[in-house]
Amino acid sequence: MSLRLAFWLAFAAATVVYLAMVLWALPIISGDAGGLMPFDLRPFGYTTDEARMFLSALGDTGRAQYLGPQHKLDTLYPGLLALSLILAYFLLFPPRWAIGFASIAALGAIFDWNENSAVADLLRLGVDRIDEEVVSIAALFTMLKSVTVTVALSIFLAGVMFAVWQRWRRQTG
Repeated sequence: MSLRLAFWLAFAAATVVYLAMVLWALPIISGDAGGLMPFDLRPFGYTTDEARMFLSALGDTGRAQYLGPQHKLDTLYPGLLALSLILAYFLLFPPRWAIGFASIAALGAIFDWNENSAVADLLRLGVDRIDEEVVSIAALFTMLKSVTVTVALSIFLAGVMFAVWQRWRRQTG
């Protein structure tokens, strides 16, 4: 299988999983929590009070959705996204750059998986049993995921823009 085909397959799979989360799983959770944003969608983290507010508002349906389908989808997504980005980096950049950039994408996946585990702990503990330490760990992984994924996606977009610019220059030059 070619690198390009592998990229498109991984990208398509990541997109399908992402759309399932954003269009189906997360809206159910947010709706069940009275419109409050799920932990995963708070890039700047959250305080213990905010976590308690969310957990208090979240009903049984939202909790089941978060621990069930959303957790399963969000177990697949970080790896698929990282794989897509890593393959793209090797298509867009010289190998030594691609390897360095790949480590950022891999870190994003690792932080996301750790966030998922920490959020599951928050959901299982519930509003009465969470404490500042448990919340701060979960919030830290959410912020680390947000930063690394943003950097990884920015590198990808910069690579695509540079490739388009080079192609345009060749065609007009």
